[in-house]
Amino acid sequence: MGIFKATGKVYKPAPEVNLGSDSDEFYIHPEVKAPRVAGLLVKIFVWILELPIIGPMVLYILKKDNLIHKLVSFAEIPESPVFTSTQNWEDIPEQNVSLTKPELSPVERVREAMNCLPASLESTLTGEFSSGFKRWTIQDFHRAYATGEASPLMVATRFLSAVKECSGPKLNMAFFISYDADDILKQAEESSLRYQQGNPISALDGVLVAIKDEIDCMPYPTTGGTKWLHKQRGCKGDAACVKQLRACGAILVGKTNMHELGAGTSGINPHYGSTRNPYNTNRVSGGSSSGSAAVVCAGLCPVALGVDGGGSVRMPAALCGVVGFKPTSGRLSNSGVLPLNWTVGMPGILAATVEDALIAYAAICNQPLQRQPIYSQPELNFPLLATTHTMSNIKFAKYDKWFNDCTEDIRNCCDQALQLLNKHYGWKTVNVTVPEIEEMRLAHYVTIGSECTASLYKLLENIKNTEIGWDARVALSVYGSFSSQDYINAQRIRNRQMYFHKEIFKMADVIVTPTTGVTAYPIQNDALESGELDYINGAALVRFSIAGNFLGLPAITVMVGYDQAGLPIGLQFIGRPWSEATLLHLAFAVQAVCSKSYAKPMVFYDLLKKV
Repeated sequence: MGIFKATGKVYKPAPEVNLGSDSDEFYIHPEVKAPRVAGLLVKIFVWILELPIIGPMVLYILKKDNLIHKLVSFAEIPESPVFTSTQNWEDIPEQNVSLTKPELSPVERVREAMNCLPASLESTLTGEFSSGFKRWTIQDFHRAYATGEASPLMVATRFLSAVKECSGPKLNMAFFISYDADDILKQAEESSLRYQQGNPISALDGVLVAIKDEIDCMPYPTTGGTKWLHKQRGCKGDAACVKQLRACGAILVGKTNMHELGAGTSGINPHYGSTRNPYNTNRVSGGSSSGSAAVVCAGLCPVALGVDGGGSVRMPAALCGVVGFKPTSGRLSNSGVLPLNWTVGMPGILAATVEDALIAYAAICNQPLQRQPIYSQPELNFPLLATTHTMSNIKFAKYDKWFNDCTEDIRNCCDQALQLLNKHYGWKTVNVTVPEIEEMRLAHYVTIGSECTASLYKLLENIKNTEIGWDARVALSVYGSFSSQDYINAQRIRNRQMYFHKEIFKMADVIVTPTTGVTAYPIQNDALESGELDYINGAALVRFSIAGNFLGLPAITVMVGYDQAGLPIGLQFIGRPWSEATLLHLAFAVQAVCSKSYAKPMVFYDLLKKV
């Protein structure tokens, strides 16, 4: 019975750990010991895990073999636990920003954000893109509506036609779980009338926005990617972020597909279909906000909302070649979002461009911060994007061992983009060590799994296992095996990592990494009906995402190029708490130096193209 003997790592006190480039920190590459299984094999695995005695034994072995016992469960950690990623407000000056007033409405914040954008050329909308591929932006739609070259009703009609086409057997893109054509056309008619009367609400008026099916949005049920959750928890109104978008006149076009319960990274959903990557329909789109990333990539919406609990906005954004933005924990309200993970999850933005991400962020940011006294409210800054090129002394923290732990194509592309930034803008890269990255990944996994189990406990009592997807049943079995000791030690590791990152931000403005360790991998037929367990690719996808969620830090991904198969590659910036304006500046700079390489996806809909 030697398998039940476990020893844990003995951690040094955090202040004794060297964060410099000369650190002797041992980097642990995630050696996931779990084969890919799907189809009949995943069903057999579920049957084994749900057996009374054998199941817990198998789970114990899996956790031991994958270092959860050594690095988390039985580790000796000197720090006390920290149970939330709430970040205190610190007066860290940001360059080239516009300070907004706390009392502004969503419409007024959108107006402020529009004033921060650089001047752009008038779109001719002649039916073809004037200089290669581009995605129409919020500004393009607003300008077309204001000049009468298009109307929200015309765009909504084309949108519905496109959704019908891409949902058919030929493409089977599985972008949406639900949408209501009558409701969409009604919103579009009201928006068109406002433009005809010369009285649009904001730049978002008439702009199509999709919502991940983890966020309440009337008149739709909120399924969480399941076939049962909406029957247990009814949707009684819009989530806070959806209310703010609706107040700005945005057309809310339905609920996008997602990995069931957010419990996976591929976007393969056996109930509603596997969301396919518009760059290659035989590849995954990433998860869990798969549909939201894919509809932006395919040109159906310039903006969509997702939820990011473990990179679930940034991973699919990177795989689909769009912008993915997760602000600081607390900057956006969680009201009306499924409470699957309280301390690591929050809404996030997927957008065609950095400018679109800024406009959407302005609409939905939670200002003033809820349930905090006035003196602790963070300032809300918007980046003056027209002045990004004048920003000076920006320093990127780069941990080479971590940065390079990805495919060769990703490593070379991201490194080249970083060198371009430094050369073009005169910025610098500082070599650092980010300690205990694998320990943080496992601690986050314990945390998000434990919180998901606690959140769903009462609901799961009322349903049969057969109503849950096979891969989700495996995830729930693993989540349910975590003990209070696992959870407490995970929060001790959270305390250490918050200290490490705070010290690193004394040396640099942001931490720079690739967004994912691999690009979009193939969808295999055996996973379509059962889902799949692919923890090796899953670990590679989340490798660089965890700090944003576990530590509540803001993070953004922007596309920097493609691998040899033509699949998008993303570069990620992780920022100091409340430094969203700086991240948007840096992402805008990347967009400026890398945009010439953008290629058109295989599946793309031009909703403004004249017929």
